[in-house]
Amino acid sequence: MLIMKDVWASYGHIEALHGINLEVHAGEVVCLIGRNGAGKTSTVRAIVQDEIRVMKGTVEFFGKSLVNLPRREVIRSGIGYVPEDRRVFASLTVAENLSVPRSYGTSRLFDLNEVYELFPKLKELRARVAGVLSGGEQQMLSIARSLLTNPQLLVLDEPHEGLAPVITQQVIAAVNRLKSKGVSMLISEQHVRLIRECADRVYVIDRGHTVFTGTVEELDANTEIARKYLMVTRDSITSERM
Repeated sequence: MLIMKDVWASYGHIEALHGINLEVHAGEVVCLIGRNGAGKTSTVRAIVQDEIRVMKGTVEFFGKSLVNLPRREVIRSGIGYVPEDRRVFASLTVAENLSVPRSYGTSRLFDLNEVYELFPKLKELRARVAGVLSGGEQQMLSIARSLLTNPQLLVLDEPHEGLAPVITQQVIAAVNRLKSKGVSMLISEQHVRLIRECADRVYVIDRGHTVFTGTVEELDANTEIARKYLMVTRDSITSERM
């Protein structure tokens, strides 16, 4: 459904991506992993055309080029986007935030009741102004808002960044539930447990290009990749299963 081929991209005159290759198939959960600054967020932004310019290469969603499209058109094409900084409407209540999205996808998996079931805390907080929510609550709201567009592909950038452990577990549970519903996802992530539990395949990004692709098991077996390009080692990945 999503193909990135030899993608080079920059912020102004600063090059950030130097040949990204990536694919996401229908029903898959794919994780982008790598050290801080490796280019994971830039890769996500190149898909949704968020403050980065694709200079070379292909970014296609179901055969349609996304390059140079306005971000709103990318969203309308069926991609849900949850950025690292969440971007909730701070002056609106939770309920008002959730009344904004339109459904663009061909499926109708999610309505307001579904997202409240996925994140019960949001139902409790529906009258609260979003700007005073905790980081974890804002993350739930951002994911819920994207789901209400009924995307064919959900793209999440570092969904666990800065969250308390208890909230992290709730987000992992939500991702697992979305996966059980067949929601296709691309997740920029460093949280080992989510990668272990949810990923069908992983891509390792380093210095703006793709250095590895394979299953989690294949990554486990490649000690050189883990040692050279990741903040975690094979032992730390494996220990998550124990």
